Amino acid sequence: MHFKYTPKNPPRLGDGECRSLRVSMSLLLRKSFLHKCSRSWARAKFLLITVALLQFSMGTRVSAASDYRLAIFSADVTIPLNHRCMGVLPTKSKKIVDPLYAHGFVLLGAGKPIVFCAVDWCEIRNGAYDQWRESLGAAAGTSRERVLVSSLHQHDAPVTDSDAAELLEDVGLKGELYDEKFHNETVARVALALKDSLSEAVPVTHLGLGEAAVKRIASNRRVVRDDGGVSFGRGSSSGRNPFYADAPVGLIDSMLKTISFWNGEQAVLAMHSYATHPMSYYGRGGVTSDFVGLAREQRQRDDFSVKQIYFSGCSGDVTAGKYNNGSHDHRLELKERLYEGMVAAWQTTEKVALKEISFRNTPLTLDYYQHENLKRGRLETTLNDESATVEQRILAAMGLASRNRVEKRQQPIDFPCVDLGAAQIVLFPGEAFVGFQLIAQEMRADSFVFSIGYGECWTGYIPTNAVFADKFHDSWLWVNAGAENRIRGALERVLMTNSRTP
Repeated sequence: MHFKYTPKNPPRLGDGECRSLRVSMSLLLRKSFLHKCSRSWARAKFLLITVALLQFSMGTRVSAASDYRLAIFSADVTIPLNHRCMGVLPTKSKKIVDPLYAHGFVLLGAGKPIVFCAVDWCEIRNGAYDQWRESLGAAAGTSRERVLVSSLHQHDAPVTDSDAAELLEDVGLKGELYDEKFHNETVARVALALKDSLSEAVPVTHLGLGEAAVKRIASNRRVVRDDGGVSFGRGSSSGRNPFYADAPVGLIDSMLKTISFWNGEQAVLAMHSYATHPMSYYGRGGVTSDFVGLAREQRQRDDFSVKQIYFSGCSGDVTAGKYNNGSHDHRLELKERLYEGMVAAWQTTEKVALKEISFRNTPLTLDYYQHENLKRGRLETTLNDESATVEQRILAAMGLASRNRVEKRQQPIDFPCVDLGAAQIVLFPGEAFVGFQLIAQEMRADSFVFSIGYGECWTGYIPTNAVFADKFHDSWLWVNAGAENRIRGALERVLMTNSRTP
């Protein structure tokens, strides 16, 4: 059934007031029933009609019968001033341009609860990522692997990695990567918001599935130079360079996807995913959720009764560089284009009954990048070199933390899929390239695959085989060639179970 939803926001009492009134009315009805033998049935029927009219006039939601419930939570996660951004930016936070948030929800009724959380931070890595999942899992009463935490990857926001922070503390650089006290307090605050939300969970009976093409945002980093060589130099604000502005768009996924959850005829939440780096400009000291956060907030203002959550898709090699010159005007243009994509995807939404929710997870092991600059001895030398810049030593600590995870702890990445029957949600690690998102969609061409990037971020960039063949290299790369083969295998294990033939 094709279903177009027009946002409305009728005035209504607060949820707590509505619940109290419903409880009071329920007690009155029970008393009426107990005395129905001595009182006229007409009076009881009048009371029933009165209750219905009151509920209708207040705009209260009549909960439909469902096996599943959904609880929504949000918390401010804005970093303090003088805090480092993107892990290695030399200019620390000087002002708050707009706040950073963690927005999430909990799905209840499919075994242990399933948690989604989208954080306006650059990256959450290694022990810090485990800390987020363990804390939110404890608050929800679920296990760590069923907590899907994703950074949106704004660069004017923090990178947190407790393993790297410990290495830095050992060489006298405590707090240089991130403020650990602030981080711990923030995780606790988000966990408390989640826990408090559980008492407000509402039934969900239907899914809404919609998608629309986003115009003039995404472009691939890869461009072919005049001499035939390949460059991956098209960064987020490369539009000021005529060569990068004129080069073809390259490999992208132009579609913004939206999954919404409904309680009968009332939409409860809409989650969006689009594959692009979320920066218009950065590194100037202004903390911001950038154009993706601004678009999300604009969409939220359309209808406050439907929670809006945005995730960045697989976009390690996708930026706004063709269409963005790094000006504030272009930031606003990018925001408007993404917002228009959200609205367009909503207008194509088709509702389907939510009949099943299942969870699958598989361990993913990726090899550490075998590059001369990342040998253990060289990383340790840089970390301990007081003549090196603080940023160089931070990068060395991050590289060592990831190397220790792979070689010493041998801790795999959780690679989860939440299967909603008509749609599958997959969380990819790190800066997975857009090709992985397209691979997942090809595997389940019979369904609606919703890809989220920037889960466990110790990997940095995760290129496909084709990109490695182009000799891609970057200081933010910690995985070796062959990652695509491992991820394909993981996708087959979590996506192809119970798949349907088109």
